[in-house]
Amino acid sequence: MMKKVYICSPLGGNIDDNISMVKKYTKYALKCGTAPIVPHFYALCIDDNNKTEREMGMKAGLSTLWFCDEMWIFGEKITEGMKKEITFCKNLNIRMKIIKGRELESILKEEKTDEEK
Repeated sequence: MMKKVYICSPLGGNIDDNISMVKKYTKYALKCGTAPIVPHFYALCIDDNNKTEREMGMKAGLSTLWFCDEMWIFGEKITEGMKKEITFCKNLNIRMKIIKGRELESILKEEKTDEEK
């Protein structure tokens, strides 16, 4: 059974760029042999700028933490939404891991090298 990891990274603000980044984070997690749980993709179905819909997405995302083995934290900044996810994760005693840009790029760079062969 694959380890289930919750992807925690910025979403609000520049949603298009943040969705683009979470795709990279998801690919990284897949290449690490895990099953990523990515609540960011809810923003493709709801309006994250609408307070009610954002709250609905946040609650749905938090509810998936109950069956995750770990939370992986990405990005340079911890947003308010991420703080809520991290606090919830701490309350559930779920292991957290911060993924730095260097580690991310090393795994994704290997892929480019493989494709070039």
